Amino acid sequence: MDIKEYFTRISYQGSYDKPDLATLTDVFQHHIRAVPFENLSIHCGESIELDLEATYNKIVRKKRGGWCMENNHLLSWVLKTLGYDITLLGSKVYDLEYKAYADEINHLLLKVVLDGKSYIVDGGFGRDRQMWQPMELISGRDQPQTPGIFRFLEESGVWYLEKVKRKQWVPNQSASTAHNVEKEVCRRVYLFTLQPRDIEEFRAQNTHLQTAPDSLFVTKSICSLQTTDGVRALVGWKLTEMKYDYQDSMDLVEIRILADEEMEKTLREKFNITLDRKFVPVNKSRLSPF
Repeated sequence: MDIKEYFTRISYQGSYDKPDLATLTDVFQHHIRAVPFENLSIHCGESIELDLEATYNKIVRKKRGGWCMENNHLLSWVLKTLGYDITLLGSKVYDLEYKAYADEINHLLLKVVLDGKSYIVDGGFGRDRQMWQPMELISGRDQPQTPGIFRFLEESGVWYLEKVKRKQWVPNQSASTAHNVEKEVCRRVYLFTLQPRDIEEFRAQNTHLQTAPDSLFVTKSICSLQTTDGVRALVGWKLTEMKYDYQDSMDLVEIRILADEEMEKTLREKFNITLDRKFVPVNKSRLSPF
C-alpha cells in the first residue's frame, strides 16, 4: 500500500508533513468527495472483506467505494501513516424504521487526538448525515457544517450524535409530500462509547449486514457521494441530488427514477464507478436511508 497512490485516488495535492487539524480536514474532505459510500458489492454477487489490503485494492486501485468498515478502516491506515493518534470506535446506528438504536455495534468510526483535544472522524456514513469536518468531542455544543448542524450529547459515558435538519425544497412535489420531507427537525444518527475497538470485533457484523434478509444493505442497493455543495445518492433506481443551503436556509432536493439501461452510465458519470460484475438494483424496504 502506498500513501501517494491513495492521494492520487482522492486527488489530494496538499501538504501532509504536519499532522494538524487543517491537514486532517483537507484529507478527510477529499476522501468523502472521491470515495462513495456504497454497498454495491452485495448486489453484484461479491463479498465485502475486512482485510485492509483487500479494502485498499478495492477503493484505491479499482476506484470503488465502500461502507463504514471499509472507508474508515482505510482512513485509519491513512491517518496513522501521516502520524495521527487514531483509535477505532464502535457505534450503534439509529434505526428509522424501528425508532431505536441497534442492539449490536454496527458502525465503525475513528477518534483522533490532536493537541490534547479529541475529534470524531467518520468518512463512512454517507448520504445527508455525512459530516464534512472532524467534530470536536464535546457535549452539547452545536457544530455547524455545510450539511447542517451536528452535535454530540453525552450521558453516563454514552455519546449521541445528532444532526439538525434544514427544510427541503423538492420541485414538482405535492404540498403533502413536501411537508413530510420537512417535518423531521432533528435526526438521531448513532450512539457510541470511547472504548477502543479492534477491526476483528466488526467481523461478525460485517458478515451479518451483507447476508441477513432484513438488513438495510440487503434490501437496498445504496451509492452516495458528497459533492462540493451537496450530496447525490442512488438507492435502488432512485437518484437523489441535493444542494445544501440552496436558498433561505433550505436544501434543494431533485429526484429522478432511472431505467435499468441508465444505471451503468449513471454510476460511471455521477459516482465514477465501473463495476466488474452485473449489478442488480434493489429497493425493498419502505423507508429511504436518504
